Amino acid sequence: MTENSPPIQPASGPSFDRLPLAPAILATLKQLGYDSMTPIQAASLPITLDGHDLIAQAKTGSGKTAAFALPLLTRLNPRRFAVQAMVLCPTRELADQVTQEIRRLARFIDNIKIVTLCGGATMRPQMASLEHGAHIVVGTPGRIMDHIERESLDLSALNTLVLDEADRMLDMGFYDQIAWVAKQCPRQRQTLLFSATYPEGIAKLARQFLNQPQEVKLTEQHASHKIRQRFYEVTREQRLEAVAALLKHYRPESTLAFCNTKQQCRDLLDLLHAQGFHALTLNGDLEQRERDQVLIQFANRSCSVLVATDVAARGLDIAQLEAVINVDVTPDPEIHVHRVGRTGRADQEGWAFTLSSPTELHRVETIAKMMDIAPEWHELSELNTDAAKLIPPMVTLQILGGRKEKIRAGDVLGALTGEAGFTREQIGKINVTEWNTYVAVTRNIAREAVKRLSAGKVKGKSVKVRALE
Repeated sequence: MTENSPPIQPASGPSFDRLPLAPAILATLKQLGYDSMTPIQAASLPITLDGHDLIAQAKTGSGKTAAFALPLLTRLNPRRFAVQAMVLCPTRELADQVTQEIRRLARFIDNIKIVTLCGGATMRPQMASLEHGAHIVVGTPGRIMDHIERESLDLSALNTLVLDEADRMLDMGFYDQIAWVAKQCPRQRQTLLFSATYPEGIAKLARQFLNQPQEVKLTEQHASHKIRQRFYEVTREQRLEAVAALLKHYRPESTLAFCNTKQQCRDLLDLLHAQGFHALTLNGDLEQRERDQVLIQFANRSCSVLVATDVAARGLDIAQLEAVINVDVTPDPEIHVHRVGRTGRADQEGWAFTLSSPTELHRVETIAKMMDIAPEWHELSELNTDAAKLIPPMVTLQILGGRKEKIRAGDVLGALTGEAGFTREQIGKINVTEWNTYVAVTRNIAREAVKRLSAGKVKGKSVKVRALE
């Protein structure tokens, strides 16, 4: 599966054919495997394609990118080289995902230009991209604000503004930046706001910047029967050991462990490493490049456990996540729903384990009330310790050279399946970033793949390769 593999769309919803979409868009959707609409698409597209402003409650993984990309592309004039649509996202990871998805959906349009504008990257190349003319910009509020202030981003032709994961942007303190950016946009525009939760700030944003919006609220964002929740009562001393015990018993291939503090993330990571787990952590201290590298390794199944705080995991969407472990009970029940909703996506099932000390039991009661569930309590003594190590199936190879050297995923796949002689089945996800390319290969060929790639060529050039372990 390469970086351009299509999202999993459930086959049960209504067909896209019933929407007023151009034949070329419908043909592209078919090609990409969008056979039918997800609930958020079915509820919102008739409203947005009719030109109304929208407030939609929808989580990452619900198909919301297509829900705002289709109306945005329908209104686009590709012959006019001016920014006609802008999507604001809370994090660079989400902005990159949104850009990739819009690119795929826009295949039917010739010469469409989408530019990502996020912090953590230098301004000059972004300014050069904008100078050459762009149709759509996707980015984080602070960096978009910088470009408007420097007059490198002109929004006079804008007809669609999208606020994606608006609640996360508010959590991160972006209200003033969003408000400032929205004020620079033409008054005559369509504004689409997507949010997983509905805090007071969302209503305030809507009153200020949306014009008679229609609302879509999907109460069933994740099928609860696909997420099997279990609760374990633990003492403070048992907490970290309990995480290792859960991993050894249930043996999930891919687990996201949530801690309430950075220090606890560090302590848990140390314990997991000491017990031979392939674990990585996401925290606010990481540079953007390191953060990208951690996320790539976790998403391509080269790492079994990702330990993170809620802040560090914002905007993170990982397909095929088998388990979520709440190392602490979060005081906010909406955050709990958001955490556990990261597993059990599409047609898959997932585990959600929550460790609670006696002093946190009242938090569990609040969560149970909100989710309308009876908590299923289990004892740690029920867990069997499997002595076999939990080894991730893939290893990530890092190739020095990325988009700057015009390397594409196909070049790497070609080098591995051609000259190096491996099969497609032995190659996993390929991610090309600005300076580096990351490719997942099955663990049994990792050493040989490094040797053969180092001895051969990618795009006619010798490359430096190393395994990230």
